[in-house]
Amino acid sequence: MTPAARREAVAEACESFPISERRACGLMGLGRSSYYYEDRRPDDEPLRAALRQAASERKRFGYRRLTWLLRRRGWRDNHKRIERVYREEGLQVRRRRRKRTAKGRSQPLEAPQGPNERWSMDFMQDGLADGRRIRLLNIVDDFTKKERSW
Repeated sequence: MTPAARREAVAEACESFPISERRACGLMGLGRSSYYYEDRRPDDEPLRAALRQAASERKRFGYRRLTWLLRRRGWRDNHKRIERVYREEGLQVRRRRRKRTAKGRSQPLEAPQGPNERWSMDFMQDGLADGRRIRLLNIVDDFTKKERSW
């Protein structure tokens, strides 16, 4: 449970039941100094706008490169704050689209008309009973289906 949620729970408990703030803080596990804490962070909106604009200009930049870009533009915020705002804004490096490749051949391969016209080769591997590996290079004549192994 976040401290902000605990603060709200303490305030709700004090309104709903006749207990003191001290007692409510104890029940919620919240220190009294945390209950009275007021956030003094500067507003993130100017940084958000600058980050959104920089990310739209440079779509392939992540938060680290955007941090350096913003620093060159005069921003002095540290990388942790910029990363937090970057994540809250839902920014991320755009995924690159895959290039389309040729989908197979437009025509099937023609059948060979005679022996030694076309050969196919393939590597095969197997294990022997004693655990050793054996590898074979199989070469096959596509017309006669005669096989040669090395």
